[in-house]
Amino acid sequence: MTPFDDIYDQPDPRAYFRELSPWEYQTPHHAQPVFRRMLTACRPVGPATVLDLCCSYGINAALLNHDLTLADLYAHYTSPQATELTTAELIEWDRAYYAAHRRSDPARVIGLDAAPHAVSYAHAVGLLDEGFAENLESAPPSPALRQAARRTRLITVTGGASFLSPLTFESLLDCVHSPVWVAAFVLRAHSYRRIAECLEPYGLRTEKAVPHTFPQRRFTSRQEQQYAIDAVTAAGEDPQDRETHGYFHTTLYLSRPATDAAQTPLTTLVQAS
Repeated sequence: MTPFDDIYDQPDPRAYFRELSPWEYQTPHHAQPVFRRMLTACRPVGPATVLDLCCSYGINAALLNHDLTLADLYAHYTSPQATELTTAELIEWDRAYYAAHRRSDPARVIGLDAAPHAVSYAHAVGLLDEGFAENLESAPPSPALRQAARRTRLITVTGGASFLSPLTFESLLDCVHSPVWVAAFVLRAHSYRRIAECLEPYGLRTEKAVPHTFPQRRFTSRQEQQYAIDAVTAAGEDPQDRETHGYFHTTLYLSRPATDAAQTPLTTLVQAS
């Protein structure tokens, strides 16, 4: 897979949107209505806390709490005006931009990512209530993260699940003091089995949103496409009309208490997305 490693920890997200635009990266677009429905379904009385894992520049938070689309963000960060600004000027511009589009019912969003510049940016412009540049694959959560994550109701993942092990999820769930939902968009070329299994002892039953799949981005080469087709086929899935049409696809997995699953079927959360 093409790594795009150079865009994930820049001082601001302009390179991220500029380099991914030609490949039509779109997972946050598909996640936006799903996460909003999930938050409504699992929200306790009062404000809910969302922990966005692999949060990058706060894109999921931007789409969850603002009347904006992913297309709006692409246009915003690749515009001539954005190109001419320094990072400091962009931060000021973005503070006003997001404040002007803030929804009336925002969730509290905690961001977690190993990329310190990306997390810092997302917090500076007001997308994250709290941000943590920590890698739970290599170290336990800090006391500050433990405290912030206590009241998490929904954990979201739209990118990076392929690079995470059960260790990250177990570390987070050990911090949470209330029932939690875990929603992950996972590339079909990778298995989610080990993570789903590690969530079971926490009382979370994992469901797979079938037959739905969601385009992630266009392939950058025929070699990358063949890799995806082979991996999806080896996993027992059918690449026809999905990977064969030139795009990586993701599958949505939702882990939650069985009582919540019985009350709100997964199909109602994925409808028309």
